Amino acid sequence: MSELNNAVPAIAKALSKRGYETLTPVQQAMLDPKLADADALVSAKTGSGKTVAFGMTMASTLLPDGAERFGRAEAPLALVIAPTRELALQVKREFEWLYEMTGAVIASCVGGMDIRTERRMLERGAHIVVGTPGRICDHIRRNALDMSQVRVAVLDEADEMLDLGFREDLEYILEQAPDDRRTLMFSATVPAGIAKLARQYQRDAVRIEVASEEKQHADIEYRALLVAPSDRENAIVNVLRYYEAKNAIVFCSTRANVNHLTARLSNRNFSVVALSGELTQNERTHALQAMRDGRARVCIATDVAARGIDLPGLELVIHADLPTNPETLLHRSGRTGRAGNKGISAFIVPVNQRRKAERLLGGANVTPAWVRPPSAEEVIARDQERLLSDPVFAEEVREEEQDLVARLVESYGAEKLAAAFVNLHRNNNAAPEDLLEVFVDQPRKPRERANDRADFRGEAVESFPSTPRTPRGDFGPAIWLSLSVGRKQNAEPRWLIPMLCRNGSITKAGIGAIKMQQTETYVELSADVADTFLGAIGPNRMLERGVRVTVLDGVPDLTRQAEPRSFEKRSFEDRPPRREFNDAPREGGREDRARDDWGKGKPKAKAAYAGDDARPAKSFDKPFRDKPARSDRPQGEKSYGEKSYGDRPYGEKAYGDKPAGERPFRDKPFKKDGKPSFKDGAKPAKSPAGKGKPKKANGKDRWN
Repeated sequence: MSELNNAVPAIAKALSKRGYETLTPVQQAMLDPKLADADALVSAKTGSGKTVAFGMTMASTLLPDGAERFGRAEAPLALVIAPTRELALQVKREFEWLYEMTGAVIASCVGGMDIRTERRMLERGAHIVVGTPGRICDHIRRNALDMSQVRVAVLDEADEMLDLGFREDLEYILEQAPDDRRTLMFSATVPAGIAKLARQYQRDAVRIEVASEEKQHADIEYRALLVAPSDRENAIVNVLRYYEAKNAIVFCSTRANVNHLTARLSNRNFSVVALSGELTQNERTHALQAMRDGRARVCIATDVAARGIDLPGLELVIHADLPTNPETLLHRSGRTGRAGNKGISAFIVPVNQRRKAERLLGGANVTPAWVRPPSAEEVIARDQERLLSDPVFAEEVREEEQDLVARLVESYGAEKLAAAFVNLHRNNNAAPEDLLEVFVDQPRKPRERANDRADFRGEAVESFPSTPRTPRGDFGPAIWLSLSVGRKQNAEPRWLIPMLCRNGSITKAGIGAIKMQQTETYVELSADVADTFLGAIGPNRMLERGVRVTVLDGVPDLTRQAEPRSFEKRSFEDRPPRREFNDAPREGGREDRARDDWGKGKPKAKAAYAGDDARPAKSFDKPFRDKPARSDRPQGEKSYGEKSYGDRPYGEKAYGDKPAGERPFRDKPFKKDGKPSFKDGAKPAKSPAGKGKPKKANGKDRWN
C-alpha cells in the first residue's frame, strides 16, 4: 500500500497485520501530508472508516520526529469524544489494535461505568482518553482529568452530539484544552451548528468532503415493504426468516416498542437481544458482545444504536418504525454495507404511511424498490433451497457413524429418515406468517396517478423480489359481480380487492375492471376463478362488513344515469298565507288555550284542601298525621301539637323556681384562693331543659 508510506511506521504495521490492503477515500484523504498538523472538518458517510482515519492522522501529532513508541503515560495527549457509550467503547477497541505496536495506554470515560475505576486509571496515566461528553466533564470538574497536555481533540459524530444537546459540554471541554491543540471534527453532515462550532474552536480548518451522493448507497440495497397496518410484526418475522441473515438489527422508535418486539420474537424462537437507553451499560455491552459472538442473531434497538455501532457481518437492517428524519434513516441503514460488504435495508411501510415514507426516502436521496414482504409460501420455498444446498450433504460419513447410519436406514428406511430430517430442520426455525395482500406499485408522478383514478383496473401484485411490470392486455372471459357498497359508503379499491381475495380464496390476477357507482360497485372477475370465488363465499353470497355479492347476467349498463329528483316550484300565490299572532286560533289546536298557558302543557286542576275535605295521602306508605285543616284553627293559634313548656308566658326564662335575676346555680362557699369548693361531688345545677352549658360567671362572681 503506497498510501501507508505517509503513515507512522508502527501504524502501518498494525494495518498490514489487520489485513488492510486498500484504504477508503476518507482514510487516504487524512494521510495527505498537507494535513499533518492542520485542523480538519471532515464529512463522510457512515461506515466509511472514519475511526481508523482519525486514528492514523492523530499518530503523526502524538509521535513526532519519527518515534514509534510512546513514553511513560502521564497526562493525556489525545482526547476523543463520541456521542454514545457504545460508539466510545467501539473507538477504544479500534485504537487498541491500531496503536498496539506503539505501547499506547488507552482509557475510557463513559456514563454508566464505575467512575472510581475510571479515576484510578486516569491517575495511573493514559496517552489517549476516549469518552462521552457528560462523563468527561465530570472528570474535569473533579480534577481527575488533566487537560494541560492535550495535543489533539477529536469530535466523532459531531452533528449527533449537537442533536443530543451536548453543545455546552463540548464548549466546556474545548475551552479547558490548550489553545494550540489540533482539533478534528468528523460528521456525516455539516449543518449550521457544526459550521459555527468549527469557526469558534478551529484554526483555519481544512474542509474535506469525501461522501458523494452517487456512491453513498452503492453497497446497500433498499427495499420498501408495503404491508397492512395489522401485519407489521408478521412482516418482520417473514423478512427475518426469508433472508436468515447472520446478523440483523431491527430499529424501533420507542423503548416500549423494543420491549414488545423483543418478547414477540423470543416467543417465536428467534435468538434476540435488546438495546435501548433504559438498559445499564453492562447490559448493553453484553448485548453487543452476544451479537459479535454469534449467540444472538437479531438485535432490537432504538436509535441509540444508529450511530457508530459496528457489528461484523451485519447483513440486514429492518426499520420496524419509520425514522423521524432523513439523517436518522441514513445512519440506521449505515449499520450494514460497511467496508465494502453488501447489505439490505428494509422499511416496513404500512399503507397509511406510504406518503410519509416517500418523503423521507426522497429527502435522503434513496430510491428503494417498492415490493411486498415475502409471503409464507416464499419463505418455505427459500427454506427448501437452503436445505437442499446445506453443506452437510457434501460431508463424508465418518467411520464411527457408519454403524448407526446403517441401523437407521434398516429400521426406518430412507423416506422416514428424510421426513424426520425435514421436521427437525423446521422445528429449529420460526413458522412464517400469512399476510394480507396489498397493492404495490412504484411511485409515479401526480399526473399519472390522477389519470389512473379515472378508470381503475386491478393488476397482479409484484412478486418478491420485484420484477418489471408488463401490460396485461385483454382480460379474457369474465363475469360481472355487483357489490352492495359504493361511493356513498366510502368504498375504495384498496380495501375492496383485498377483501375479495381473502373471502374468495383468489389472487388479484383474477380481478379485472372495477366500476364505482353511487350505491354499488361492479367488479369484473375472470371466468377461470369464478367457481372458486363463488364456492368460497358460500350460498349466502356475503363478504365482510355486510357486503352482499350479486352475480350479473351480463355486462352492467354503466351509461344509465340516476333519475334526477324533481322539484316542483310553486308560485308565491299558491303558498298558504302567513298567520299573524292575533289571527283566530285553529279548532282543536294549541290556540284553544289562553296565551299565558302556552308552553306549559295541559292545564291541571288543583285540589282544594279546605273545609271538611281531607288531604290525600302521598304515594309512599307513610300517611299524614291527622291534623286539623288550616281553616279550622283559630286565628293566630300555633299548631305545635300538645307539647307544653310549663305553661309559662312567652319570653319567661326556664330557670326553675328561682326568682328572676338570681344566679341559676346553688350557692357554694369559696376558698381563699378564689376556687370554688364542691362537697360530696356536688356539681352546678343544669338548666331544667337539660340542654346547653352552665352560664359562665362574670367577674363579680369570681369565676375568672
